This record gives sequence, structure tokens and C-alpha cells, in this order.
Amino acid sequence: MIKLKRRKSRIVKIGRLSIGGNNPVAIQSMTKTRTADIEKTLAQIQQLTLAGCEIIRVAVKDEADARAIKRLKGKIKIPLVADIHFNWRLAMLAMENGADKIRLNPGNIYAPDNIREVARAARMHGIPIRVGLNSGSLRPLKNVSLRRRYAQEGAAAIMVKEALNYLKILEQAKFYNIVISLKGSGILDTIEAYRRISKRCDYPLHLGVTAAGLPREGAIKSAIAIGALLLEGIGDTIRVSLTDRPQEEIQAARSILQALGLRNFGYEIVSCPTCGRCEVDLISQVRKLEEKLSGLSLGLAKRPLKIAMMGCVVNGPGEAREADIGVAFGSRGGLLFKKGRAVRKVSVTNCLEVLLREARK
Repeated sequence: MIKLKRRKSRIVKIGRLSIGGNNPVAIQSMTKTRTADIEKTLAQIQQLTLAGCEIIRVAVKDEADARAIKRLKGKIKIPLVADIHFNWRLAMLAMENGADKIRLNPGNIYAPDNIREVARAARMHGIPIRVGLNSGSLRPLKNVSLRRRYAQEGAAAIMVKEALNYLKILEQAKFYNIVISLKGSGILDTIEAYRRISKRCDYPLHLGVTAAGLPREGAIKSAIAIGALLLEGIGDTIRVSLTDRPQEEIQAARSILQALGLRNFGYEIVSCPTCGRCEVDLISQVRKLEEKLSGLSLGLAKRPLKIAMMGCVVNGPGEAREADIGVAFGSRGGLLFKKGRAVRKVSVTNCLEVLLREARK
């Protein structure tokens, strides 16, 4: 099996979780609740944790949100990142209340003195800062000639230059506990920005496409951009930003990482798209299988358990034979395969029961 060679990045600790180096690519999401609403925010974090989220980010709009971090921290198990915009003092308050990491937006917090103050406090608290740029919130440029040059170079070049300027301020303050993100709303700008910054520093990179959109389109855009970068070894944490329930972000992120062989989340389903040869309702069967497997605790081996459900005799037997367990359906029911060998016939009605029983073994 081909193993991807990852970019060498320095190790950064976020709470008890380490990213960068040879650590697994971590999955991050963000709550969609008002942070000061402890009950709703806590419920969402707990749901995300169960879904597989490993780092959670919360919006800090005011002092009430910053102070809420202290109460949340005592009840959650994953690192918490405070998302700070416009008001650098909220970063100070969030750190005082136990944030494991601070995200600063160079587009709206850019006064060097303020950046240095946040860096000083972060060093004292022993927590990292994410320099998080978005193409939609870049700092407005007053210099006309500079604006023209940046417009010619494109969003990727602008984000990289802004990030490097920010890094310079932090490094001059002797602060190096840094994570970087450069998210564009377009796939090509995003990929280009990360490619460029990956050659200019060794800080861990958090990948994502900003404002990716509704579930289907957003997941596709994110998979292309994040997947392309991960294939090049670039990326240490990821977030799939969707206009949807945050749990869907986790599922999409896990699918991307597992498809690339970077993480193993227990199982992989191989199924055909169906055609006129298919004589069973394979689509509903596969959906039921996925639902059942999502609640099944499978021991994690070096690779996911590969389960095939195929609808006809053209590719069915071959795909089922190559899977760990699989069923290939024909006109008279299905044939169960296990580790490359045909085992016995199964009916449509008991197929799921048989596959789940075999998966537990």
C-alpha cells in the first residue's frame, strides 16, 4: 500500500493533543451556537465529540462568550479554540478563562502592539496562536499601488504575504508556538496559498475552504482542495466548513482522511452505483448498512475493514472477493465472500444481519 509522505512541520500542543510532526491529521469543527449559551454549546460539543471531532472552536464575540469558556472547559474532553476577531482584548480574556488555543484574524487584528500583547499572554499561558486568514476578510489596503499589485497577483499571493508579515511580528516577539491557515472560498486559490506557505515555514497548517456552502457542494469543494493538499503531504489539521449540522462536517472530514489512507475509522463500504442489471434494492440496503455500522464499535486495525455490497454479476464477485467481507447479488440472491473466498449463499432479507455478524468477528 502506498503511503503518503507528509511535509515536515514542527509539533504544536493544543491542550493534550499534539499536531504536526508525525501526529495524525486531526479533525476540527466549530460550534454554531452562541458560546455564552452554555447549555446549547455544551450539548453541541458533546455531540461533535461523539461524532469524532478532536478540536473544537467557539466564536468569542464579547466578554460573556470569553468568560463562558471556563465553564465549558470543565465539562468537555477535547481542546477548545477561541475564535477572535476585531477585539484583541477578548483573546486575553479567553486565555484567562482556559482557552487551549487562540485564533487571530490578520484581516481585523493587525496592530503590531496588540499582536505582541496577545503573544506575550499566550507564551505565559503556554498555548498556541493560529494565524487564520480568510480570503473574504483580508485587511483593506489604503495604498493604491499596493492594491493594484495585490489584485494582479491574486488572493493566494495576498494571503501568503499577509501571513508572512504576521509571522514576522510574532517571531520578533520571540513567539513560535504557531499554527497557520489560509482559506480561500475558491479551490484553486486555497491550494495555491497553502502550497506557497508550506515552502516558507515549518509551522503546522490547518486546512479548509472557507464558506464552502451547502452539504453536497461544500463537501465536494472541500474534498478536492483538502484532498489535493494532503496528497502532497501538506496539512496537519482539517475542517470541512458546511452550511449544515456540524456533525456532517466531521463525517466529511473522516471520509477524506480515510479515503487517502491517513486515518482509519473502522470500516469502508464498497458498493456499485447500480444499473439495469441490478435486481435488488441495493441503494436502501447500503444505506441501512451504513447506519448500522455507524453505531457499531469496530476494533481499529492498521486499515479499515472493507465491506462490499454489489448489485450484479459483472463487477460484483470481483469486488466482493477483494473486500474483507462482501456480498454479490444476482437474480437468485447473493453470494457471501470472506477474505477472498466464496462462503455461502445469502438472501436479501438476511444480508445485513450476516454482514454485521461477520464485521463483529
